[in-house]
Amino acid sequence: MKNKLLFLGPPGAGKGTQANLFCKKYGLEHLSTGDLLRDEVSSGSALGNKAAEVMNKGELVNDELVLSIVERRLNNINKGWLLDGFPRNVNQANSLKNLLDKINQPLEGVILIKIADAYLIKRLLERGRKDDNEQVIINRLKIYREKTSPLIDLYRKQGILEEIEGNADIDVVFSSIEKALGR
Repeated sequence: MKNKLLFLGPPGAGKGTQANLFCKKYGLEHLSTGDLLRDEVSSGSALGNKAAEVMNKGELVNDELVLSIVERRLNNINKGWLLDGFPRNVNQANSLKNLLDKINQPLEGVILIKIADAYLIKRLLERGRKDDNEQVIINRLKIYREKTSPLIDLYRKQGILEEIEGNADIDVVFSSIEKALGR
């Protein structure tokens, strides 16, 4: 059974929702980069203070710091885990692979939640967030395609990528993920 997982997909595809459901049902640790950073900052650790300094300037936390936080969390997990929101590009994926090799916890499966842009745009606009207008969403999708899409080829070549259609009810998508991971 695969217990070291990564969920990929464009903004609004439902990665976080599916990751939460999956982790609850199967007892995996959900490692969402945003949550990890917030937890580390509120812990007041040295890493958290460094992250807070960067985040308070409105800047992105660098890969090295994110990896340090992920490593610290992974070292305290005895059961499986599911990464959501990291890596976002091939460089980060290579760094993550090196880290996982070092701690002997290789990535076992990657789920790509695919969803058509038109459906995503509609879904994100219906979410009603102030900062989500059609132009912003289209730009976020463009950045996703440029930065994150190469990860799809990387994981496909490694033979650990499973593609799931995300344009369905939450339960149907969840069931497809379970099937893809042999659960």
